[in-house]
Amino acid sequence: MEKITKYPQTGGIVQAAIVILLVVCAFLLGSLWTKVQILERGGTGQPSAAPPQAAQPPTQEAKDVPKVTNDDHVRGDRSARIALIEYSDLECPFCKSVHPTITQVLDAYNGRVSWVYRHYPLSFHANAQKEAEAAECAGELGGDDAFWKYVDAIFERTTSNGTGFALDKLVPLAGELGLPEAKFKECLDSGKYEKHVTEDIAGGSKAGVTGTPGNILLDTKSGKTRLIPGAVPLASFKTAIDEMLK
Repeated sequence: MEKITKYPQTGGIVQAAIVILLVVCAFLLGSLWTKVQILERGGTGQPSAAPPQAAQPPTQEAKDVPKVTNDDHVRGDRSARIALIEYSDLECPFCKSVHPTITQVLDAYNGRVSWVYRHYPLSFHANAQKEAEAAECAGELGGDDAFWKYVDAIFERTTSNGTGFALDKLVPLAGELGLPEAKFKECLDSGKYEKHVTEDIAGGSKAGVTGTPGNILLDTKSGKTRLIPGAVPLASFKTAIDEMLK
């Protein structure tokens, strides 16, 4: 006699599994969306720097901008009519992204625009203050050329957001750029440029800078200024500069 084997009913189990799978998928999608939002705000859930702006002519004037002096680090012709003063943080991802854009600005205006770099390390970027001091030590030992090479190198290598470039690499980087490591380390360890960096921050804040990058256009002929916050595209810089040059 053929025996009839009874199998357990599985329809309910399958349906339950499908429901659980859908719930898990919904949770994962929600989590992914949240992470995307956090990353867009600088990786912390709160704005860490000024985000990229749309191409539009800025109208806000900067107030009480500290004068450009021989102590400033300038790329381009110091006698250029327009000075683009950037208040920057070496651990700021938006500063990293706008760095090549400002290079394009200099190329586009062929001597009519200079680039003035000033420090504005954000307090929640742990390594930014010391990196700024290191750049100043590079400038002390090798002049403006060494300063700019050092800044360029950090922006090329950092992954940003606070600790993107390790502090124990600051001295070896100086050596790579041809600077004497022992003297560089002595300069950095002394903290001699801490006050200078703090003064840059104070000057930027007084001028209206509230985040990084904080860009200020100064017409050295008329004295007029324009405050351009954020990692704006080349078109935005050109719109403001062209207006000043009229």
